[in-house]
Parts: sequence; C-alpha cells; structure tokens
Amino acid sequence: MISSNDFASASWELAVRVDHPNKEEQRNITLRVSGDLHVGGVMLKLVEQINIAQDWSDFALWWEQKHCWLLKTHWTLDKYGVQADAKLLFTPQHKMLRLRLPNMKTVRLRVSFSAVVFKAVSDICKTLNIRRSEELSLLKPSGDFFKKKKKKDKNNKEPIIEDILNLESSPTGSPVSPGLYSKTMTPTYDPINGTPASSTMTWFSDSPLTEQNCNILAFSQPPQSPEALAEMYQPRSLIDKAKLNAGWLDSSRSLMEQGIQEDEQLQLRFKYYTFFDLNPKYDAVRINQLYEQARWAILLEEIDCTEEEMLIFAALQYHISKLSMSAEIQDFTNESEVDEVEAALSNLEVTLEGGKADSTLEDITDIPKLADNLKLFRPKKLMLKAFKQYWFVFKDTSIAYFKNEELEQGEPIEKLNLRGCEVVPDVNVAGRKFGIKLLIPVADGMNEVYLRCDHENQYAQWMAACILASKGKTMADSSYQPEVLNILSFLRMKDRKSSFQLASSLESMDMNPECFVSPRCAKKHKSKQLAARIMEAHQNVAQMPLVEAKLRFIQAWQSLPEFGLTYYLVDFKGSKKDDILGVSYNRLIKIDATTGIPNTTWRFTNMKQWNVNWEIRQVMIEFDQNFQVAFTCLSADCKIVNEYIGGYIFLSTRSKDQNETLDEDLFHKLTGGQD
Repeated sequence: MISSNDFASASWELAVRVDHPNKEEQRNITLRVSGDLHVGGVMLKLVEQINIAQDWSDFALWWEQKHCWLLKTHWTLDKYGVQADAKLLFTPQHKMLRLRLPNMKTVRLRVSFSAVVFKAVSDICKTLNIRRSEELSLLKPSGDFFKKKKKKDKNNKEPIIEDILNLESSPTGSPVSPGLYSKTMTPTYDPINGTPASSTMTWFSDSPLTEQNCNILAFSQPPQSPEALAEMYQPRSLIDKAKLNAGWLDSSRSLMEQGIQEDEQLQLRFKYYTFFDLNPKYDAVRINQLYEQARWAILLEEIDCTEEEMLIFAALQYHISKLSMSAEIQDFTNESEVDEVEAALSNLEVTLEGGKADSTLEDITDIPKLADNLKLFRPKKLMLKAFKQYWFVFKDTSIAYFKNEELEQGEPIEKLNLRGCEVVPDVNVAGRKFGIKLLIPVADGMNEVYLRCDHENQYAQWMAACILASKGKTMADSSYQPEVLNILSFLRMKDRKSSFQLASSLESMDMNPECFVSPRCAKKHKSKQLAARIMEAHQNVAQMPLVEAKLRFIQAWQSLPEFGLTYYLVDFKGSKKDDILGVSYNRLIKIDATTGIPNTTWRFTNMKQWNVNWEIRQVMIEFDQNFQVAFTCLSADCKIVNEYIGGYIFLSTRSKDQNETLDEDLFHKLTGGQD
C-alpha cells in the first residue's frame, strides 16, 4: 500500500489555462497530478473543477512549449514527457478560419486546428462541395501579396468592409451529411446549359451549403474594375513568383502546430496541377473555382501568354461573365424538372450495354498509324533555326523518320520514343505556324526536337498522337479523336479571320475591356481597339454553353508552355550562383534566375529515388544511370519542395473510383515526414 505521504511526494502541480469561448469563463487552473495519470484523466479533472455544464467533447490539451496537441488520451503524462514546468491550454479543436477561395471570395467557417492540414482540407472541401480535395491545400499569403493594398489603405480613412460568406453553421470535421460525396453522386447543376440542379435532383443531396451560397461558389463573380485589378499584387520576375510559393502549409502537420491563429486568413488553392476526372455533372463548384484560379493567374500574369492568347482568354471571360449574369441563369426555377431517377437508370443501362447503339466498334487488330511529310529541326548552339523535310511515320508511341517515303520499309534515320516526353505547342495561327516541341527525356536532361506541320488538320492529328504517346497511350485509345477535335476547336478560337461584323456587335460599346486582360496588356491598346479585338475573338465562342466555356478556358490554360510550374529559389550543389527550380506535375526544371532561360529538365519518369538530409535541409534526387542532383531551397523550407514531388507521385496512383477514400498514410509517407 502507498501511503498518502508517498502519493503526495510522487504527485505535482500542473498549470492549465482554459480557453473558453466566453471570456468571462477563461481562467487558470492548477491540478495535482502524477506521471502515471493519462491525458483523459487530466481532462476529466479539469471539467470537474471548471464546473460548467456544457459539451466539452471538442476540447483538447495543447502543450504550448512543445507546440503539439495531446490527442492520445490513453497516453500518460510520463509517456508524453509532461512535467511540472509544462504550460497546457485546454482549448477547442475546431476554430473559425477565414479562407480566400480562388474566386477571391472569402468564406468564414469552422475548421479543425488539431487535424493535419491534409485532413482539414478534405473536410473543408466536403463543406464547399469540392471533389478531389487532394489537389488543393492551404497557402499563407506572403507580405508582398498585401503590399499594394496596404499602400492604398494608408490614404483611405474609411474602414474596409470585407465581403465574407459566413458558413459557421457548417463545421468541418464534425459529422455532416455527405453532399456530393453520396453514392448517388447527385449533380449540382445541368451539364449542358450550366443552370443549377432542379429540386428533384437536390432531394438526393443534403449539402451543408444553402442554394444561394452554392450559387456564389459555383458561378463566376462579376469582373473586377481595372482600378482594383491594378492595385492587386502582380509578380514581375521568377523570384517574385518563388516568394508567393513560400507560404504553402505542411500537409502533415496541424494548423495550430504551424502557428495559424483563430480567424486568421489563409488561401485555399489548387496546389497540384493534375486535375483528375473533371466531371461537369458533379463538379459545379470545383470547375468554377478552377476556372477562377486560372483566370486570376492570367490577369495577374502569374503565367505568361502571348497577346493572341490573352485575347482568347479575354473573350472566354467575357462570354462566361455574360452567361453568368443572364436572366436564364437567374430564373432557373421556372425550368421544367426531369425525373432524375429515370435519367440515372437510363444512363446506367446504356453503360452496361456498352454505349449507344449507333456507336461503331473499331477493329482492335488494326494498329492505327500516321504517315506524312513533316519538317524537323534539332536546336544546336550557334546554329540558325532551319527546318528540313522528312517522311514521318507515327506508330504505337514512337515516331520514326526517313529521308523520303520510298525508304519507309528500310532503316529509319532515327526513332523517337515519346513515352514520358513533354509535348509543347508552338503555334501562331495568324502566322500559319503549326509547330510541336518535343522534350524527350535522356539521362542528364532532355533532348529538344521541333516538328512543323503544314496545316491545322495535320497539326491536330500529330499533336493529339504525341500527347497520348507521352502518357503511354496509342491512337487506338478512345480519347484520340476527342483530343483531335479539342485541338481543332482551340485553333479555331485563335483564328480571328472568321466571319465578324463589327457593326452588329453593339454590345462592345457596353464592355469594359480592361477588366478582361492584364493591366500591362491594357496599357498597350486603346479601349475601343481592345474591345473590338475581344469581340472579334468572341465570335468563335459565342455559342458555347457556360460549362463548356469554363472547361475550354481551363484547357487553354493547360496548353500554355509554363502551365503547372511552381517556382522556388534554390542553391544547387556545386553551382556558384542561385538558380530557380520549376516543379511541375511531371518534371523538374533548372532555370537561370537572371535570364529566365531553362537550362536542364529532369522527368519524374526517370527518377529512381529521392531523400532529404534534414540536418542541412538538402534535397537529393537520383535519376536513371546513377545521375544525381542535390539542392538547398532558399525561398522556402525544403519540406515544401519535397512534398510537391511526393504529392505528384501520390496523385499518379489515384483510382477512377469517385467514392474512393484516399490513403492518407501513403500521402504522408511519400511526402517525406521527418520521422
């Protein structure tokens, strides 16, 4: 038996501060505990001593000095290492947080500050009806992001009222209805005309969002004024872009562990540029937010594009804005409702029967191939860009070229295997230039090959074949013909020689063209001239439905050469100067920080392994043929770059199952925790 004196000598006083929502109830409490007391027992003693009747289930202990949660309630204080000098905080795990969405709309909702960011983002996306939450993460804005805004606020004495959508009644992380995650996968709006779902459809979904809030997130916001656009922060160099990416939160740690305070503002952004299974029937909010992120990337010049491409983006923005504000969208409740159960059963029947009755089956024994005259150029130092014509044959995932057609049955001059290569469009429709840039992986980087086509149809066929081959697919794949049609459609959007009558476009008089292009582009042209050119480009997209226009905008964004690149300032081992590292969904690029010219490209497909030396914060990557690169990240923690690499590899393992539960443990393993 232990005497009372022995127990007293083995126990000690523990100070706990109670973070009660009611400030009057906040207090410091001292408990007498022993090292073998488990955390749940400490919380029970606390609640008994506080003596306030309420639900304490969301409260947990936070260790301030160690900066960690004590969530394993069965662990003893000795196992956690808690001693008499520890300062604990008894606080709610769910707190309010302000999130700035890609459409620049701020929502305020309750988020778990104790769950890792990966899980917290998943809960946030369920609340906002966004599928594929693994593509998004939270970003803490840098000081540069608010630089221009603060300068303006200095001379503005009027208080700024922030437009916030309050979703406090929909706490994330707590038991909520599945919304779009239900097995029926109820659409949130009509995939053809973009109108919100009928009431019959919504019977199957108990989304935490109200109909009005869902419209705010699913429909494009009115364009910003040119003055407001000019005041927003625009990165001018690759180093500026690298600074913007320094604030990504660690997905394997909680918000509280990363110093995020209650009601602080963070940005919810698509972090990984691999947008899986974009389905117009289920992704109203997701497609719109993705469109908005692409739109702001163009307007703020976070990604470079030509003036011709800028006008295409402007025309699509104008068209989407026009449709979003039209009376047809607003008066959707007057439309006739459809029996969605019958429609779903009909679609299932068609799927089980193997497609529509009029669809034709291709001969699977016939391997498709392309053969035509194309021009070839291989860049070399101190050499002018001269193309030479050859006879090209595209079969499976390889291109072979010969001196002429008669020699096709013989040995080719060279055979290029395109599996894992990078395909970049090199097109100027106005100049009748239809080029394809191929970056083919080799041991120490990439080989560049340029192909030149004669006309649009030839370009679309060869470009589509190259894109599929880079993914390991052949032209026998069912996605080949849709890819050809998408490329042709995008080329026609760029073709400003289509029929256009300026006199009939009176609506250009009411347009504010500076709202749809970047400030630098707006300064180059007079307003009327810019409006006329936007309306000219608009004729090629004027008949598009709302959802198709958004998807076309996203596709055009994805076709830009710099799409998907996230920049970091790094110091490569053995280099005498700092460089920029571009991280994409399929490659790493070493870029000269001064000139912005890419030096070397390494593909993920050639990567054997990577690891981090946490003592010196150095990332080391090994490629095929024992080729290694090592670098130290200067603009951010190396954990962020390491997480990008592991995150893209994790996303490549995704299944097509729409109700798939992601393996969170696998994500943390691939993104390289410091365990």
